[in-house]
Amino acid sequence: MTADLKPYPHYKPSGVEWIGDIPAHWEVRRVKHAFRRIVGGSTPSSSEAAYWDGTIIWVTPTDISKVTRLRDSQRRITKKGFDSCSTTLVPAGSLVVTSRAPVGNVALAEVPLCTNQGCKTLVPDSQVIDSAYGYQVFGILQGELQSLANGTTFTEISTNALGNVLLPIPPLAEQAAIVRYLDHTDGRIRRYLRSRERLIELLKEYRQATIHETVTRGLDPDVPLKPSGVEWLGDIPAHWDVTAVKRHYSIQLGKMLQNFPHSPKDVEVPYLKAQHVQWFSVRTTDVPTMWASPYDMEQFGIRAGDLLVCEGGEGGRCSLVKEVPPGCIIQNALHRVRALETGRNDYLQYVMSSISRAGWFDAINNKATIAHFTVEKFRSLRIPIPPLAEQAAIAAYLDKQTAAIDAAMARAQREFELLSEYRTRLIVDVVTGQVDVREEGT
Repeated sequence: MTADLKPYPHYKPSGVEWIGDIPAHWEVRRVKHAFRRIVGGSTPSSSEAAYWDGTIIWVTPTDISKVTRLRDSQRRITKKGFDSCSTTLVPAGSLVVTSRAPVGNVALAEVPLCTNQGCKTLVPDSQVIDSAYGYQVFGILQGELQSLANGTTFTEISTNALGNVLLPIPPLAEQAAIVRYLDHTDGRIRRYLRSRERLIELLKEYRQATIHETVTRGLDPDVPLKPSGVEWLGDIPAHWDVTAVKRHYSIQLGKMLQNFPHSPKDVEVPYLKAQHVQWFSVRTTDVPTMWASPYDMEQFGIRAGDLLVCEGGEGGRCSLVKEVPPGCIIQNALHRVRALETGRNDYLQYVMSSISRAGWFDAINNKATIAHFTVEKFRSLRIPIPPLAEQAAIAAYLDKQTAAIDAAMARAQREFELLSEYRTRLIVDVVTGQVDVREEGT
């Protein structure tokens, strides 16, 4: 932990706000004085087939978004392609920094390569800076680099601005000690972060499996089963029905967007659209407005307990409404569902989640083109219908189970966030000399 590490005995001002004070024997140098060259990139003509699919690694910002060590690239160019443009081959050990949006991502070249114009490559002066230490420093510089970028069509940091960025430079032996310490410590932190990510994924899978098992089998493990006749559903309790949604629920598609009043009685009202509805949550902040008549407000209005279901985008995604802005209506990218005497919205919400997990919405929504979960598709969708009391028991059971799983996911996510913050703080403290790691691990 940072608290276990001690500071250096003596410090001096660095003159750089983001660095702060540095150990008295360290230097501050500009990038152009720590690296021998700052190399730009270029792109061969896309219409020349002879320029592409060769053996020369050609890195773009997309490559750097996926890895921190560069050994290959999504696309390679040929010697003809390389000769046709102004890109330059740089040696292994160079730092590749994205200079166009997103500005400031960094990766370490482990093989000779060249780049497109969205990257700049820094070739280190081995007498001044170790490439692995440089990588650690640039890993915390993204905000600083982004503040120096400008442009209208896209933001970009110039070679001159990049070259004038100031860096803390310890003696080479200390740079090596810093790299050893961070490689060891950061490796442990990253393993734990990956374990939290994996735990969250497993909890998500367990949540969905619990929902699916309950809405397709009920709460009695010994109940006799029968074939449902529905592909995604499989066998169901023998006393359940399988019928179309329209027999148990009323469905209202939302109002088409109206940007101007059509009559003196029209008023501006808040409305929800598909992006406001996620699985098991409705966002009611940043709600836009449209014009609507008193009749529209009645026809398309929503209230607590309604189920909102996406018609477009991820068709079938849905959530119960808990509270909404007064007078709020829905746009025609949403369906509003209200239960009839034989249905419950809280039960249907879990059924819809199970259908989504089975991939059935993708099949019925023609996702290969433009996905739409139309009123007709929704009304004819066949779902399992237990007796009303059993629907209530299933919904109550799943409310309790999913709340416990969600709490576990929230704890794991919070642990992930706290450790990520600690990792960032540790790297900043180490590479700026706020803590002394020279004797750590020796």
